[in-house]
Amino acid sequence: MAPMYLGLLLSLAVLLVRFVHDFIDLASTIWSESSQNIALGVLGLLDTTLLGNLIVLMIFAGYENFVSKIAVAKNAEDRPSWMGKVDYSGLKMKLIGSLVAISVIELLKDFVEAAHDLHPQQIRYRIAIHLTFVVSGLIFAIMDYIADKRLVMDKAASISEH
Repeated sequence: MAPMYLGLLLSLAVLLVRFVHDFIDLASTIWSESSQNIALGVLGLLDTTLLGNLIVLMIFAGYENFVSKIAVAKNAEDRPSWMGKVDYSGLKMKLIGSLVAISVIELLKDFVEAAHDLHPQQIRYRIAIHLTFVVSGLIFAIMDYIADKRLVMDKAASISEH
């Protein structure tokens, strides 16, 4: 898994180059574009940033869960509070949460652009995709809740047996 996490780390560099390129394009049109187009550009930057955050989360949480603990950062002052505490279940929830956030930004961009070229059928499909992410997140949360409840009940049963 470590080479895959290294690949994700390198993909952050690619994403950074794309972010800088998009930012320069946006900044160069600040005087000539409408505020609506600037808002769309900023939403695109936000989308890229959320994707970068998702990659960082996946790298650190995935590495700690599946490869090895990152002991170097153990006592660091700026160590994220979730680092070392996000298990596989938490990682799934953060992943689906990030996907919902990215999806809602794309949907917002679609609504802003709807006056231009987007057909109602395309918007319906995108809303359906977004709702699929939301429902999936809810189902994952319910499954985790049931699994945690069962674990607590199993522990309580094993303690009462002793």
